Amino acid sequence: MNILSIQSHVAYGHVGNASAVFPLQRLGVEVWPINTVQFSNHTGYGAWRGQVFEASVIGDLVEGIAERGVLARCDGVLSGYMGSADIGAAILDAVARVRAANRNAAYCCDPVIGDVGRGIFVRQGIPEFMREQAVPAADVITPNQFELELLTRRTCTTLPEAIAACDALHALGPKVILVTSLHVSETPSDSIDLLASGPDGRFLVRTPRLAVSLNGAGDAIAALFFFHVLRTGSTAQAVSLAASSIYGVLTRTEKAQSRELLLVEAQDEFVTPSRLFPASAI
Repeated sequence: MNILSIQSHVAYGHVGNASAVFPLQRLGVEVWPINTVQFSNHTGYGAWRGQVFEASVIGDLVEGIAERGVLARCDGVLSGYMGSADIGAAILDAVARVRAANRNAAYCCDPVIGDVGRGIFVRQGIPEFMREQAVPAADVITPNQFELELLTRRTCTTLPEAIAACDALHALGPKVILVTSLHVSETPSDSIDLLASGPDGRFLVRTPRLAVSLNGAGDAIAALFFFHVLRTGSTAQAVSLAASSIYGVLTRTEKAQSRELLLVEAQDEFVTPSRLFPASAI
């Protein structure tokens, strides 16, 4: 399997491509990473160095890959934090080029906009770009609860409300949706839910809530979910395996009291999760 991953990148730590690429490689995927930014570390530290690349760089790199004659072998495109609407447009151009070469290629958009407690943390225009252009173009999307509510302009305090919001997003185009970090009235206080909705049904995975909040976990689970959707064609299997792997990594990270995800140390969790959380049909 070959996946073109267009995301941010950090030299130290794990967010964006630095969080998504290795788990995919550990699962046997050939990843073609294109970095939208190159920072020393993630912005959660409050200080960083590096630069945001011009949107034209993305198109130039895609052109170089096309010149190798391999776009027809690309099974999917994965995108995360976009930085600007111009970069987003360049990513959608890349998706169009891949689909022109391989009509079966899928696009997974992690619509990074914000989170509960932090609010919107992307540049002006990105939420609108996500809602009006990126999400309709995607086959798979992986919003968190905050992003689900923002994209649909709905409040999701109950599971039926979250399901209705997913239905509203399906109507825009995406066939498969994974909602991460979901906590509604039905969710126990010591747990966290993941809701997946696809052509084969709606499924819920509930895991214990861990006392960690780490940058990059969403990037990793989006990559894993996309891979398992492509590999199995099953929404239920995809959410179960992705959730189980990330839970294993987060557990190891929490135990070590690390500020960065222990993706390398806990890499066996990607292949054989130490604890498997089944997906329940809802």
